[in-house]
Amino acid sequence: MSRARSAPQQHESDGALPRSFWALLGAGVGLGTASAVAASSSALAAYFARRIVTPERVRVEDQEVFAVQGTGAGRRIILKATPETVVDGEYSFFFDAGAGHARLGPIEDYVPGEGTVTRPVVAEYSGDLERAVRGRWSGVVYSSPQDLGYDFEDVLVETELGPAPAWLVPASHDTSKTWAVMVHGRGATRQESLRGLIPARQLGLTSLVVSYRNDGDAPATADRRYGLGMTEWRDVESAIGYALENGATDVVLFGWSMGGAISLAAADLSSLRQYIRALVLDAPVVDWVDVLAHQAQKNRIPRGVGRLGQLLLAHPWGRRITGLAAPVDFRAMDWVARAVELRTPTLILHSVDDEFVPFGPSALLAGRNPEMVTLETFRKARHTKEWNVDPERWERAVVSWLAEILAPRPSPGSGTPRRSAGSESRN
Repeated sequence: MSRARSAPQQHESDGALPRSFWALLGAGVGLGTASAVAASSSALAAYFARRIVTPERVRVEDQEVFAVQGTGAGRRIILKATPETVVDGEYSFFFDAGAGHARLGPIEDYVPGEGTVTRPVVAEYSGDLERAVRGRWSGVVYSSPQDLGYDFEDVLVETELGPAPAWLVPASHDTSKTWAVMVHGRGATRQESLRGLIPARQLGLTSLVVSYRNDGDAPATADRRYGLGMTEWRDVESAIGYALENGATDVVLFGWSMGGAISLAAADLSSLRQYIRALVLDAPVVDWVDVLAHQAQKNRIPRGVGRLGQLLLAHPWGRRITGLAAPVDFRAMDWVARAVELRTPTLILHSVDDEFVPFGPSALLAGRNPEMVTLETFRKARHTKEWNVDPERWERAVVSWLAEILAPRPSPGSGTPRRSAGSESRN
């Protein structure tokens, strides 16, 4: 069966500022007065700062669907070709305001002249894909641990704000007392972390896939704002405590994007940091100032305006504008500058073409602390889609590195050097 779609409408991209705001800024500049320009610049800086720390409850569905064809195993979806949909691998397509979720397979046909991409429909977890006109592209693949064939239990982790839901996925064989704690990124949910269950299971680790404040599942803070890692780590600390209370002797933190910043903060600030055996970070934020500068440039925001937005986030007097209960300490989260202070073995998996969190700071961190940091470099994966582009390599890198880190420690004086050199993707 095939159903043609109506002509696509233009929508703002997920990271772009709305046209109405650029009209406001242009009006101020057009007036030609210093006060009007200053007012427009200040308003833009305020908007930029608020957007960074405000969770998006409604995700933009800007990926167009042209047709859904066939039935059963032969079902296909024809999408508009975009920088994301033309990258090979398995992905998810969310539609109907997030109520619908389909898993899509590798590219079957790409016609640049027509601007279309055809992919197989591997699974339809919820909703009616036949009725979808547009949706949201995502590196998330699975909807729950059950989609991977894993037994799991819905549990609650008690945090200082109240109970936060988590998935507890027991090891297939009880070979390790180390648990994996999976921490998703900004604007994502626990589903993002499910890819990490595959290597964790291979290593015999029990996994706890957690939620944290303001992510839509866990309790919200009074200000309902992201702390960019400086507040969320407390919920990860609670998850570590849960693991220790239920049989773990130590943990490995897996973090995606902002989940990387959260994991680094937990390893730095938590009273339970001595139980964090290692960090596995996918496209992590290791320097928020660099990320914000990149986002300002990407959104065509003048450099001075972007810096003012950072200032609003970092100083107490900016709280009335940003809505934050407390300012963000960017220096404390600058792990490039603090590289030598990172004493937890860390694996970073990052694509050089990451369009949201630049690759450069990850490379600098690895270069400045090769004793502790191993960098696995990917290509063509964009943001947090390293697994999607090359799942076998991603899983192999994690398993081999963690197996070495988690191996029984040598006796005093024997000294086994750590592997610190990453490899280059051949994608």
